[in-house]
Amino acid sequence: MTGTGSPGGRLLEAVAGIADTLGDGFEVAGFLRELVRRCVEILDVDAAGVLLPGEPGWPPVVVGTDERARRLEMLELRSGEGPCVTAFRTGAPVRLRTGPGPVTRWPVFAAAAAKARFTAVDAVPMRLRGDVIGALGLFHAGGGPLPADRRRIARTIAGIATIGLLQQRAISRKATLAAQLEDTLSTRVVVEQAKGFLAERLGVDVATAFAIMRRYARSRGVELGTVARSVIEGRKSAEELSGLG
Repeated sequence: MTGTGSPGGRLLEAVAGIADTLGDGFEVAGFLRELVRRCVEILDVDAAGVLLPGEPGWPPVVVGTDERARRLEMLELRSGEGPCVTAFRTGAPVRLRTGPGPVTRWPVFAAAAAKARFTAVDAVPMRLRGDVIGALGLFHAGGGPLPADRRRIARTIAGIATIGLLQQRAISRKATLAAQLEDTLSTRVVVEQAKGFLAERLGVDVATAFAIMRRYARSRGVELGTVARSVIEGRKSAEELSGLG
C-alpha cells in the first residue's frame, strides 16, 4: 500500500483531500478524479474508476485513474452489464476474477479486463441508505479481490463520496429552483405592468387587457411573458395586440 502512516491516518488524509474538492467551483469530474486517485493510494489497487449512470438533469459520468480503467467503465455504461453496473443496480458489492479459466459472468467485460491485464475487480456501490447513484470500480493487476479490511475502507470512501455528491446535487437543485422562482416572479411583474399599460392605452379594464394579451400570445404560439415584455419595451403596440393596428 502506498503512502505512510496507519490505514486510519491514510483514510483521514484521503477524506480531507476529497473534501477539498467540494464547495465553491465544484466540478463532478474533478471530484471523482480525486476520489479514484485516493483509492489507488489507500487500497493498494492498480487502477480505479467510477461509473455514474446518470439521471434526469445529471448526465452519465465515467472517470478512471488510467485509460484502461476508463475504457472498462465505458464498456459497462454502453453494454449495460458488468460489475459496476450490477453494484449500481443491486446496491450490493460485487467481486469478479477474470481468470484463469472461462468466466461465465459478464464474459465480454471479463475478457476486456483480462486483456487490460487485470486479474480481479471489486465494485462498490455508491449509496446512501436506499439511494444508489453509481459504483466505484477497483482493479487488480495481480492477485485477487480486496481482503475484508480494505473492503470496509472502500465502502467508507464510497459512502463519503456519495454524501458529497448528493449534497452538491441538492445545492444545485436549490439554485435552479431559486432561479426559476426569480424568473417566474419577474415575468409576473412584467405581465402586470403590460396589463396596466394596455388598459390605459385602449381604455379598457385590466381583465380585458389581460385577455387581449393572452389571446395574442396563444394565436402566435408564444409565451405570455414574451408578449408582455414586447409591450413594455415598445416592440408591440396596444393597437397591434388588440387587432386595431
